[in-house]
Amino acid sequence: MDTTKLLSSVPTGLWIGGVEREAAAQFDVFNPATGEVLTQVADATVADGIAAVEAATAVQDDWAATPPRERGEILRSVFETITAHADDIAALMTLEMGKVLAESKGEVKYGAEFFRWFAEEAVRIDGRYTGSPAGTGRILVSKAPVGLCYAITPWNFPLAMGTRKIGPAVAAGCTMIVKPAQETPLTMLLLAKLMDEAGLPKGVLSVLPTSKPGDLTGALIDDGRLRKLTFTGSTGVGKALVKQSADKLLRTSMELGGNAPFIVFDDADLDAAVDGAILAKMRNGGEACTAANRFHVANPVRAEFTEKLVKRMSEFTLGDGLKDGSTLGPLINTKQVKTVEDLVSDAVAKGATVAVGGVAPEGPGNFYPATVLTDVAPESRILKEEVFGPVAPIVGFDTEEEAIAVANDTDYGLAAYIYTQSLDRALRVAEAIESGMVGVNRGVISDAAAPFGGIKESGFGREGGIEGIEEYLDTKYIAFTQ
Repeated sequence: MDTTKLLSSVPTGLWIGGVEREAAAQFDVFNPATGEVLTQVADATVADGIAAVEAATAVQDDWAATPPRERGEILRSVFETITAHADDIAALMTLEMGKVLAESKGEVKYGAEFFRWFAEEAVRIDGRYTGSPAGTGRILVSKAPVGLCYAITPWNFPLAMGTRKIGPAVAAGCTMIVKPAQETPLTMLLLAKLMDEAGLPKGVLSVLPTSKPGDLTGALIDDGRLRKLTFTGSTGVGKALVKQSADKLLRTSMELGGNAPFIVFDDADLDAAVDGAILAKMRNGGEACTAANRFHVANPVRAEFTEKLVKRMSEFTLGDGLKDGSTLGPLINTKQVKTVEDLVSDAVAKGATVAVGGVAPEGPGNFYPATVLTDVAPESRILKEEVFGPVAPIVGFDTEEEAIAVANDTDYGLAAYIYTQSLDRALRVAEAIESGMVGVNRGVISDAAAPFGGIKESGFGREGGIEGIEEYLDTKYIAFTQ
């Protein structure tokens, strides 16, 4: 693949109001597989942010008044445009984020689906009309777009974390400013260009990469024209943003950290459970908020499950995600490698055994091997903290009640996984698990047609499904006299 030609086709300036603009400064974007600089992109300032607000507010009323069918057809056109450019988007994503090409292609398909889904939901925004129970009048309830939205997206899914915010916002009639992660701005800039080519009106979408996110975000939150803040990222940053946005009482939705339990009961199909474990743990190299973070396995089958999982994990091949034969790409940066190393070292110091992996190779690149830890002590940090890497710690349990208790022993509640062949147990445990999403005999649960989101310190609000568009709509009640 001609990566030079690919990179030359991607905007590297500020994307404000549907037009690429130069900036006073730039910052480097790195290839995590080599440590080399891929290119430089524009570094947005507070003034650039205000310019994006101006561009959005100038067209907000017109966009809100655009017929839903027209908004839906534009989204459908964007879906088709993304699909037509899938190979280029996937390669670009691998260059700046590191995941292997096959996974990047999977994300393009998943990310595009939010535009197809919300293209269909744009025409299904409804309300209600009823008589007052007291007979004194009529109740009319309608939905209206919230207005200008600000989306902050993470580096681990450079396309999909943006499309599942942009899709419903555009469908609802909202304008949006996106601040992509500093590590992975290129995919979102390319998406903005493709959306423009697909017919999105100028001003509806702006993309502002920046190396000073605090300054930019603070200015946009303080600007009285912003109506909603949506964020995907760490719980710590999410809490700070909620506090920061409180003065303006912004609508907020937060998709934050996770600590997903993967529970294998003694009646589970172990081969299917291992297949699911590989999907739940190793999707995106473990750098996913829905990734299985800790494996709770019934003691009668723990040894067999561990043996099978170790074998599968040992088959991963580290390497540049664009090269044939690589099945596990690099972590995003050296900081993340250090985080994974520290959590593994802590577990080993407290008695855990490294069954496979456990040692990062020398550079170049931010690589860490597929790793399995056994005999993990309950006080180990890796059972409490999100590892965000290809490490699977295994612990045993004896009873269903114990499995539920340890699964819920976390401040997080985003995703959970259960493997059992008993329908009664599956329903019973799924209902008892404190989590926004539960996969039953499934290792991948994300679906554009389903509501994605968590509870507890994993955040609030939902993305995807029929629920996703509600995050971008205000409810208005109009009272009529009888």
